[in-house]
Amino acid sequence: MADGVAPGSTGRLDRAYAAARHEAEVMAGASRDLVQRAVVYHHLFRHSGGNHAFPLLAAHGALWAGGYFAWGKRIGLGLSLAALHRPAYRRARLAALAAFAEAFREISRQVCVEVYATYRFTLAHGETAGTDTYVDPLLLDALNRCHRAVRRMRALGPAERAHLFEAFFRWEQCAVVAPSVAAAVDGFTWDFVRRLALCPSIRFAYMPHRETLHFANFADTDERIEKGLRAYAVAEAVGWDAVEARLSRYGALPADFLAAAGTPFHATRARLLPPEHPLLAAAGSVQPA
Repeated sequence: MADGVAPGSTGRLDRAYAAARHEAEVMAGASRDLVQRAVVYHHLFRHSGGNHAFPLLAAHGALWAGGYFAWGKRIGLGLSLAALHRPAYRRARLAALAAFAEAFREISRQVCVEVYATYRFTLAHGETAGTDTYVDPLLLDALNRCHRAVRRMRALGPAERAHLFEAFFRWEQCAVVAPSVAAAVDGFTWDFVRRLALCPSIRFAYMPHRETLHFANFADTDERIEKGLRAYAVAEAVGWDAVEARLSRYGALPADFLAAAGTPFHATRARLLPPEHPLLAAAGSVQPA
């Protein structure tokens, strides 16, 4: 038993953490459920009182990625025409491209799982001794500051908000994204398309035209972190109300989404996670309201 942890509390935390992760896995949806993830992300941003900015930028990322995956598929189909006289080879190339895209959609899904699970678990148990066994201590401290601010109906200052963003972003890039991107890249041998895919130009809907993020190598963790921090700085300059409003520009969300943003989330949760679910009941379900 860890020092300072009450007898029996470890078991309760185990069950609560398992429930949080189960809930997160369900709410993140399948790999292709990018819009569902955007709904979940936006809800977490709203629930945090705008203090947890990572989910809002992740919502932009999910919606932007929908168009990027479609573009990549069209490019792959076009390039594969050169192998029409070798149908088996062409099918193999396209299957490899589909698997490569699927690997990145799965990374998107896993990031959503981590965002939701850490938020939901720390919301209920962030101040409980032993929680740092389940959540990175630096991230735990930043999330606890966020939850305390919400309970006191207080907005975090720019420095605290940036600290929370960077704490989560750096952790998920190193712990979740980096190994998965490396595995996806190593497994894809269509060299030209791989090089093309790893040099995306990303401009989220809230960004001015001059702020496009041009990647030299998306597989480079340091470059992803550099570009992600730049995306955050641009969002801070544009203003969070505008960043939120411009989710509508992707054309994937319902027209009245921002006016009734809680409704799609709660409807989805009620459909996928009925309150009588045994794992949630055993842990004591504490959902983001």
